[in-house]
Amino acid sequence: MAERRDAVADPAAEGQIDRDVCKLVHRFTQKLDVHVRAVADELGLTPTQVIALRELSDPITARELARRMVCEASNATFVLDRLEHQGLIERQPHPTDRRAKRIVLTPAGERHRANVLERLNAHSPLAALSPAQQESLRDLLQVLVT
Repeated sequence: MAERRDAVADPAAEGQIDRDVCKLVHRFTQKLDVHVRAVADELGLTPTQVIALRELSDPITARELARRMVCEASNATFVLDRLEHQGLIERQPHPTDRRAKRIVLTPAGERHRANVLERLNAHSPLAALSPAQQESLRDLLQVLVT
C-alpha cells in the first residue's frame, strides 16, 4: 500500500483515480450485462443459463459451478434444474464423492454451449482490445480480486 501512496502523492488526485476506476468498471460491467442479456434473448435462455453454460467447460459439481458463477449454490441448483428440464445437462454420480453429483452437458447441451460461446465472443465488449490487452486486463483484474 505504501508503494501506491508514493506513486500518487496528491490525495485528491488519488481519490479521483479511485472514483474514475469505479465508474469505468461499473460502466463496463453494465456493457457486459447487456451483452449477456442480448445473447440470452437470442438463444431463448435466461442470462444465468448463458453464464452457466459458459462455465460448464468440463464435468463439475453444482458447488463448483456456483463458485465459477459467483453465486449461491442454491441459485446454481435452480439454474441446473431448468437446464436439466431442457435436456441440456445430466446429473451423474461423482466418481470419488458419493455425496456429490457431477454436472455433464448432454449432446444438445454441448451444441447450446457452442452457440453461447460463439455469440458471446462475436460482439463482446472486450473485442475493442487486442488479445494482448485482454490478457493484461485479465491479469490486472486478477490482482485486484485476490
